[in-house]
Amino acid sequence: MKRIAILLVFCFAAVLQGAPKRAITETDLLKFKWAADPQLSPDGAQVAYVVVNVNEKGERYETALWLVASTPGAAPRQLTHGPRDSAPRWSPDGKTIAFLRGVEKDGKPQPPQIYLLPLAGGEPRALTNDATTPKGASSIAWSPSGDRIAFTATTRPDDFQPKKDGERESDVRVVTQAEYREDNDGYADPSRNTHLWVVNAEGGDKPLQLTSGDFDEFNQAWSPDGTRIYFLSTRTAESYYDAPDVNVYAVPARGGELTTVADIHGPIGAFEPSPDGKWIAFSGWESDTTRSYNESDLFVAAISGGAARNVTSSLDGDVLGGLAADQHPPRANRGPRPLWSADSKTIYVTVAAKGVSNLMRVDAASGRIEPWTRGNRETLTYTRASGRTVVLVSTPTIITDLFSVDDKGTLAQLTRVNDALFSELTLTEPEELWFDSFDGRKIQAWIQKPPDYDAAKQYPLILNIHGGPHAAYGYTFVHEFQWMAAKGYVVLYVNPRGSSSYGEEFGNVIQYKYPGDDYKDLMAGVDVLVARKLVDPKKLGVTGGSGGGVLTNWTVTQTDRFAAAVSQRSISDWASWWYTADFTMFQPMWFQKTPWQDPREFASRSAITYVDRIHTPMMFIEGESDYRTPPSAGGEALFRALKYLHRPTVMVRFPNEPHELSRSGQPWHRVERLQHIVGWFDMWLLGKKNEAYEKGLRR
Repeated sequence: MKRIAILLVFCFAAVLQGAPKRAITETDLLKFKWAADPQLSPDGAQVAYVVVNVNEKGERYETALWLVASTPGAAPRQLTHGPRDSAPRWSPDGKTIAFLRGVEKDGKPQPPQIYLLPLAGGEPRALTNDATTPKGASSIAWSPSGDRIAFTATTRPDDFQPKKDGERESDVRVVTQAEYREDNDGYADPSRNTHLWVVNAEGGDKPLQLTSGDFDEFNQAWSPDGTRIYFLSTRTAESYYDAPDVNVYAVPARGGELTTVADIHGPIGAFEPSPDGKWIAFSGWESDTTRSYNESDLFVAAISGGAARNVTSSLDGDVLGGLAADQHPPRANRGPRPLWSADSKTIYVTVAAKGVSNLMRVDAASGRIEPWTRGNRETLTYTRASGRTVVLVSTPTIITDLFSVDDKGTLAQLTRVNDALFSELTLTEPEELWFDSFDGRKIQAWIQKPPDYDAAKQYPLILNIHGGPHAAYGYTFVHEFQWMAAKGYVVLYVNPRGSSSYGEEFGNVIQYKYPGDDYKDLMAGVDVLVARKLVDPKKLGVTGGSGGGVLTNWTVTQTDRFAAAVSQRSISDWASWWYTADFTMFQPMWFQKTPWQDPREFASRSAITYVDRIHTPMMFIEGESDYRTPPSAGGEALFRALKYLHRPTVMVRFPNEPHELSRSGQPWHRVERLQHIVGWFDMWLLGKKNEAYEKGLRR
C-alpha cells in the first residue's frame, strides 16, 4: 500500500508538471495547421478565416472556414468542412459569407465556384456553377450595397458551347511569346485571359462579363458608392520588353469604357480606395533606372486625377513586405493591402525592416509615420472593421495565429491553431547576431541552437542561405531551422548584402556582382561562430534554395572549408538559365547584356565554370516541374560534371514539384526533402552511413 501511495504521488506530480516534451521532427509538418486570410465582420465582432491542414495520407492540403470572436476568450468554431473552401468575404450587412469552394467530379478537382453561407443557419448554396462559369471563379468582392459580387474568371464564350460528338481539344501548343509558362501554374494560354465579372447575389441571373480583350484584370475593389470597380492590369502586349508597369484602372459596375485611375513610373501593387471615395492608397515603386531591387513604398493618389505622392520615401523598409519562411500558409494565403481609417485620414500598412514585420500608421496628408505594433514577429496580413483590427502573426515559435490589436499596439491572442501539437514539443527562440563583414558593413543574422544546447560543446554547423536574392530572414516560424537544431546542429541564417528590408542601397549593392561580396558576408558570419567556439570548424555544412542554391554552388567553388553542401533548386549556368527560366531577363536587372553579347560575364559568375574546384561532397535537390530554375541550368548540370570528375555527389529529384517544393509542395515530398538534407549532412559531418547515397557506385 505504501508503494502504491508513493506511485500515486509521483503520477500526480507528473500530471501537474505536464508530460515531458520532445524534440520537433520532420514528420510533424504533416500535423501542422495554418490560419490564413482573416476577414473581420462589418461590425468588427467576429473574424472569418481559413484553416489549412494536411490530409490523413499526407498527400495534399485541405482548407475549411472557421469563425472566432475578435475579443479574446471565445473558442473558434468550424463553419465548413472543406476540403477546398477558401476566401471568406462578408456581405455588407454581416449576414452572409461568400466563399470559394472546389468540388470533385469523377475523382478530379473542379475549378472553384462561389458559394453563399447564411450565418443564421443552413447549408451553403452555390451562386455560380460549371454552367454559368465553366472555368470557375476567383478573387470575389461584394458590392457596397450587397446586391452583387464581383469576381474574376477565365471563361470564354466558346466554353458555353456544347462539344460535338467525337470533337477533341488539341493539346498541341503554339508558342509565340517569350514567357509561355509560369512556375506552379504551368503553360500559359494566350487565348484565355482573366477578366472581371459580376453576379447578382440573389442568384437567378447569368453573370455579366465587364471586361474583355487580350489583357488580364486582377485584384478588383468596388468604389465606395458602388458605381465603379477598380482593378490592376498591365495593358501592353509582351510587357517583358519594357520596365515593369502595372496601373489601377476602373470600369463602370454595369459595364462600359475603362479609365486610368492611378499610374506611376513603375508597377503598382496592392491598393485600396478611401471610404470617402476621394483617394486611393497603394504600394509600388518608381525608378528611372533598371535596378535589381526596388524597395516598395506607400503612395496616395486622388481618384479625380493628378500625380501620386510617395508618402514613405524616407522609410527604409518594404511596405507590405514579408520575410522568407517555409511555413507561410501553403494554400489560401492572401497578402496584405493598405487599409484606411473610417475618416479617410490614416492608412495602415505592414512594413518589413531588419528581420521583423509590424503595423504602421501613416498620415495620408502629411506622410507622418507612426509605428503601431512592435516586437519580434512577422505580420503576414491584417483586417480592420468598425475600429477593430486583427492581424495574422508568425513568430519563431508560432506558425500562424490571429491576434487582436488595440490602439496602443498591444496584441491579444484569438486562436491557438497548433497548441495541441506544440504543447508536446520543445521549441526555442533564435539568438540574434550582428557582425561586421570584410568591409565593415553591418550584417544581421540569427543562430538557432539545439534545444539542449551545452555551451561547453562545439556543434556541427549548417549555414542556411535564403533565396531571392532580394529576400530576408527574420523572426518568423521556420520548421527547417527548428528541426535541424533538434537534430543536434547549430543553424546560422544570415541576411547578407542584397537582402531586402535594409534599404535600396543595401539591396542593390550586389547588382551585376551576384554572386560575390554576399558570399563574403556569409563567410564572415561563419567566422564569428568559429571564433566563439560555438561550432566545430571541421564539421561545417552549407545549404540554400533558389538564390540560396546559387550561393551554395558558388561557396564550394571558392572554399573547401565545408565538409558537405546541399544545393536546392539552383542556378549553376547563368547563360542556360537565361534561355530556359519561366520569366525573361530582357531588362538588364542582373546582367547588362545577353549571353551571346557578353559570354565571359555570364561564365565568370557561373559555378559550372569552376566545377573542377569543387571538392565538397554535394547533394542537389531538384523539382522536376521547376520552371523558375530548371534543373538543367542548375543542379543537374553540376551533378553530371562532378560525376565526370569522380567527386562525391548525389541528385534527389522530386516528381511533379515546382520551385515551391519547400514551401507548398506535396506534404510528404516536403518531409522527404528535409530527410535528405539532414541525411547528407549526417553522413559527411557526423559519419553516419546512408546506403541510399552509395548504391550502384563503382567500388
